[in-house]
Amino acid sequence: MFQLNNFLNNPNMKVTEQKGPFRVFEHEKDLSVTPASAVNAYFASEMNVRKRQVLVELQKGGCVTQAGAMQWMLGNVEMDTGVKGVGNFLGKMVSSAVTKETAVKPIYRGNGIMMLEPTYKHIILLDVSEWGSVVLDDGLFLACEETLQQKVVARTSFSSGVLGGEGLFNLSLIGNGIAVLESPVPKEELVVFNLENDVVKIDGNMAIAWSGSLQFTVEKSGKSLIGSAASGEGFVNVYRGTGKILMAPTA
Repeated sequence: MFQLNNFLNNPNMKVTEQKGPFRVFEHEKDLSVTPASAVNAYFASEMNVRKRQVLVELQKGGCVTQAGAMQWMLGNVEMDTGVKGVGNFLGKMVSSAVTKETAVKPIYRGNGIMMLEPTYKHIILLDVSEWGSVVLDDGLFLACEETLQQKVVARTSFSSGVLGGEGLFNLSLIGNGIAVLESPVPKEELVVFNLENDVVKIDGNMAIAWSGSLQFTVEKSGKSLIGSAASGEGFVNVYRGTGKILMAPTA
């Protein structure tokens, strides 16, 4: 039995979104300031630069996080590395090297709650069941429900990684469950494309997540290489098929 004071009833902590076991808290103001940093803290708050944290209610199911993401745990909570022998660990190390994610993502289970470390990035709760499978840009993954399967996916062509600026491998989440993403921009600024056997061409690596069902290639913006160079666009990232894309307004 435990009590938690000055948290859920803290007027400086605002719940901005809730899905599944996850609740996103936003610090209305940064109260831990000094006279020297007060001015910067004030204007940062006015411009929506705030600390954000994710609370996980583990009684609703296990949670997988990036290594080092946990800030505190309360209640009967246990952590598992998810490593099943030397071969499995080496496989995770290889996956980490190509996706730029942490090699070991700890799994937390139990009858309690857990708070993740604060971040100034924007938190997005994504229902993966609405996507079937979702491919994430590097560095977006923060946590997810244990029910989701993690898989490293390779690009359909070498050119898509070399010319597209996206890398050759990405982390894909598959199944039913909620994923927690750290986005460089707020959800309100993300453009959502819903494709039905259609195509989207994007100049730059501005897509932060897309359906695993989409084919991703890099192609000339015009019919010829000279024409593409003359237009100033060069190569563009092309997504074909049926699925969804989340695009940030800037690369």
